[in-house]
Amino acid sequence: MAGDSTDSRIRAAAFEFLGRLTLRYGEVLPSTELSAGFSYEGRRVPLMGPQGIFKPAVLELPLSITSVPMVAGKARPYQDELGGDGLLQYRYRGSDPDHRDNRGLREIMRLQLPLIYFHGVEPGQYLPEWPVFIVGDDPLRLTFTVAVDDPLASDVDPAYELPDVARRAYVTRLARQRLHQVAFRHRVLRAYRESCAMCRLHHADLLDAAHILPDGHPSGEPITANGLALCKLHHAAFDRNIVGIRPDSVLEIRHDVLDEIDGPMLRHGLQDLHGRLLMVVPRAEADRPRAEFLRERYQLFKAAS
Repeated sequence: MAGDSTDSRIRAAAFEFLGRLTLRYGEVLPSTELSAGFSYEGRRVPLMGPQGIFKPAVLELPLSITSVPMVAGKARPYQDELGGDGLLQYRYRGSDPDHRDNRGLREIMRLQLPLIYFHGVEPGQYLPEWPVFIVGDDPLRLTFTVAVDDPLASDVDPAYELPDVARRAYVTRLARQRLHQVAFRHRVLRAYRESCAMCRLHHADLLDAAHILPDGHPSGEPITANGLALCKLHHAAFDRNIVGIRPDSVLEIRHDVLDEIDGPMLRHGLQDLHGRLLMVVPRAEADRPRAEFLRERYQLFKAAS
């Protein structure tokens, strides 16, 4: 039976394996490790396959669902989006509601078995979230509703615990926000070769993925062309309009800061940037800052100055 203790033990072992992988690699995991999986009582248990809804041979029902990363010019066969209820909407396998993979997720929903959700960051790199549960099925829209849950929810004091639906919607919103933030950072830092675009500082722990147009802006999408890898100093200066970037990628320091007299950090860290080009840009043209984004952000800088 799919819901028996063996199934439960394998799922628990898969979650433990993911925990070990994240300790080794960080939050974004290579697909090679996920496809290789782990050994359970002499049998291999891969966590991911070529299809979005994946069932390893050792189980009767699916273990994971995957949203593949965006690739320019290609449609995404497995997508997710946030519904009005705060939960994820995950597309069926194909257009046949009775496809065996879709039937498998339907049975997962009936038994309320936990799954792993893999969010594609870029080809070969995935950000996992677990446990997730199938909580709804819409054959007309060819979608399942997916909720992320807190693995420690059972340990929460019942007096403070939210109802399952509310808690899962809240946890799902937080998880999706984290997924997109981590994915954005990963793509931007990789595109900029883990170097600050303004000063070349090459230390990932001191770098952020900064938005050119901010999150709240209508065009402030978390895409690499709207991102800059910046050290902590230059990210703060950029966000506060102390430093601006012209559409031709030349840096400008706000006049009052440029005229200020202070120590060497101000002089070398900010004032010396004035009139220089960005020092690091992505090699791929599609990843470089879009001129229209820089132009609009530069106008915000000029207005603030």
